[in-house]
Amino acid sequence: MDWLDHFNDSIAYVEENLDGVIELEEAARLAQCSSYHYQRMFSYIAGVTFAGYIRRRRMSLAGVDLQKGKKVIDVALKYGYDSPTSFNRVFKEIHGITPQEAKQAGVKLTSYPMLTFKITVKGVHAMEYQLVEKEAFKVAGVGIELDQDMEKYKKMIPEFWSKVSASGELQKLFPIMDQANPGVMGISMMTSKIQENWEYVIGVASDQIPAGFKQYEVPAAKWAIFSGSGPMPGAIQEMQTQIFTEWLPTSGFEYAELPDIELYLDANPEDAHFQIWFPVRVK
Repeated sequence: MDWLDHFNDSIAYVEENLDGVIELEEAARLAQCSSYHYQRMFSYIAGVTFAGYIRRRRMSLAGVDLQKGKKVIDVALKYGYDSPTSFNRVFKEIHGITPQEAKQAGVKLTSYPMLTFKITVKGVHAMEYQLVEKEAFKVAGVGIELDQDMEKYKKMIPEFWSKVSASGELQKLFPIMDQANPGVMGISMMTSKIQENWEYVIGVASDQIPAGFKQYEVPAAKWAIFSGSGPMPGAIQEMQTQIFTEWLPTSGFEYAELPDIELYLDANPEDAHFQIWFPVRVK
C-alpha cells in the first residue's frame, strides 16, 4: 500500500464521521504523516484545503437532508453547527441560497462528491529535477509562528513576505550569504517532531547571525530540486501542484517529514527565478 492508499484511508474516515467529530490528527495518522504535511499535501492534491473539503461534503449532505424535509435547526446540529447563523452563512457560500430556500422544490443545489486519490498519467509537462544530498546547514533570518489552520496559514505567508520585503531586513542578510548556497529562502520549518510550533522562516544560508536575526538549522536531507521561472506567486504554486500531483505519485519516492524550501535566485515578481527543494525518502 503506498501513500495514495493511506490518503484514501483518511478520506474514508472523514466520510464515516461527517455527522460527527472529525479530528485532523486522526486523518493525518491514517495517512501516515504529520498533521502539517497532511494538510499541505491534501491542499495541493485535492485543490482545496482539508477543512474546506469537509465543509463542502457536509453542506452537500445538508442540502439532501433539507430537500427531504428536515428542519434547518436539526440539520445544522447534525453537521456540527450550534449556531443557525454560522450554518446559514456556510450553506449559502456552497449553494448560493439559504437553507430555508433549499427546502423548496425545484431549486438548484451544489453537490461535492467524495474524493478518491489515484494516479492519473498526464504526461503534459516534462519535469526536470536534480537529486541532491546535503548535510545539515544553518540559516540566518526571521520567522513567523503560523496558525495550524491551513486556510489561515496560506494567508499569513504572503503577508509575511510583504512585511519582510518592505522592512529592508532582507538586504541586511545579503553580505553574509553563503555563496555555496546563494539565494533567499522561504522555509517551512515544521516536522513530525515539531507540531506545537509551526514556523515559517525567510532567510539566507549562513553561519553568521546579525543583530536582530535568529539562527535556524535545516537538517541533513535528500532533496529533489526543481527549477522554474515566471510571474509570482502563480509560477511557483503551479510547480508545487505539479510536484505533488504528477511527479511524486510515480517518482519512487515519498515526501519526507522534513522542512521544505523555496529558494529565490531572482525575486522579481514579474519573472522570478526559483527552486523548490522537495525533501524525499525512498519508499
